[in-house]
Amino acid sequence: MNIKYNIAVNTINAALKIYAHCLPATVSRKFPEFVKGRVGLVRRITAEMNESTSDDAPVVWFHASSLGEFAIARPLINRLKASGNVRIVQTFFSPSGYRVMKDRHPGIDHVFYLPLDTLANVRGFLEAVNPKAAVFLVSEYWPNMLQELKFRSVPTFLVSALIRNNAPFFRWYGKIFRKALLTYRKFFVLDRNSLINLRSLGCDNVEISGDPLFDNAALIASADWTDPVMENFSEGRTARLFMAGSLSDKNDLRLVAEALRRHPALKAVIVPHDVTAKAIAEIENAFDSPTARYSQLTAESDLTGIRVVIVDCVGKLAYMYRYASMAYVGGGFTPLLHSVIEATVYGIPVSFGPRIERKITPAQLIERGIGAIVETPDALSQWITSLTPDRLDQIRENAIDYVNENVGATARIVESIEKCLWEKK
Repeated sequence: MNIKYNIAVNTINAALKIYAHCLPATVSRKFPEFVKGRVGLVRRITAEMNESTSDDAPVVWFHASSLGEFAIARPLINRLKASGNVRIVQTFFSPSGYRVMKDRHPGIDHVFYLPLDTLANVRGFLEAVNPKAAVFLVSEYWPNMLQELKFRSVPTFLVSALIRNNAPFFRWYGKIFRKALLTYRKFFVLDRNSLINLRSLGCDNVEISGDPLFDNAALIASADWTDPVMENFSEGRTARLFMAGSLSDKNDLRLVAEALRRHPALKAVIVPHDVTAKAIAEIENAFDSPTARYSQLTAESDLTGIRVVIVDCVGKLAYMYRYASMAYVGGGFTPLLHSVIEATVYGIPVSFGPRIERKITPAQLIERGIGAIVETPDALSQWITSLTPDRLDQIRENAIDYVNENVGATARIVESIEKCLWEKK
């Protein structure tokens, strides 16, 4: 293992321990949460796993960087649970996932932070969890963890991978990551370019499988779910409603606020990625029209004159898209565009910022006339104007066809995982 890498990660680990002792007992910001959550982490994981009463069931460990990536894991976990007796351990690197899932995780037996990638942490974690298979999502290449999993003969999978031509594996410093890559038992990738790139690195165990996000989003869309507040605001789903989901920064907010000024007949629901009091207040101040906070509304609330509802809680966006006539998805002015699939499964047109290079779905939506890049308020306003009733009907048909073509990845991936579980028995 790379000596420089281990020196670096051990130094970071030691620094974070010192920093943790300087933090107040109660923290709400993301980085302090990240630090405090790792104090005594391996010891706590060991204690919880030892207390489990289902020791005979094989453990399948899923790791997602954040809540967004966890949406890929959810349909895989549900299918695994439905098909056999397994224990599921879910880890997160970011507080955004751990915070939401730690207290409500149907189908998941244990939720933890991922320990930092030191040799001691890795060995302690794997001793405690003892996984029979490990599933990483999108782009996880922890050298010590992956090497130790290989040493223990634990089959490891990378799901929904997108290996671009400028990935670290192709850089001068990429040797350690190339070695980590070669430890995976199988790769499930999203496009042919990823397959070609992996094979050029010596990885032959690659399958273009599709994205389980489609299965997850389609399952949510088919759920019998209604929201009394949204029913009220959307006037029984008859109002023309603009949904701005996962707004992430000032660029998103500026675009949406200005476009809505130009379309006074349009109602809007704003769902920010950050729901802190400060972030909600900034959104309220960005609009000239009267706004209301979702948490303060009921089915009987008088919404006369209210044009904008701001959703100040998490976990509802994927369900709320069913009330929308059109959507804007945030994060597209950064490399971290949020999920456009969650809106597409409802057959509605989707707009987003220009940074789509890390995902393949936005480009496919553009090609089919379902999605559009908007970089200015003028562009977003013109796009809204173009969505005539006939155009909306055509987009709905295109979107339904597109989703139907892409569902089904979950079954193929779970089949491979289950084969490995039976091999270990």
